[in-house]
Amino acid sequence: MTIVSIHEAKTQLSALISALERGGEPVVIARHGRPVAEIKLIEKKKRTIPDIKLGEIEIHYDPASSLDEDWEDA
Repeated sequence: MTIVSIHEAKTQLSALISALERGGEPVVIARHGRPVAEIKLIEKKKRTIPDIKLGEIEIHYDPASSLDEDWEDA
């Protein structure tokens, strides 16, 4: 794990992020030698596969239409 000072992180942020994107390790930012923050890659979320039953749902009305008339008749 790479450890850099806050000053180094500010001046080299783009380079640190580029190195991280190329497969580098997370970067720890330290203040007065004590770790205070970490820069790491965000893991991409996997897309979920929709349930096959969703294709069988049938809607027998227009869900975008106004419901005011139905409520007045009730």
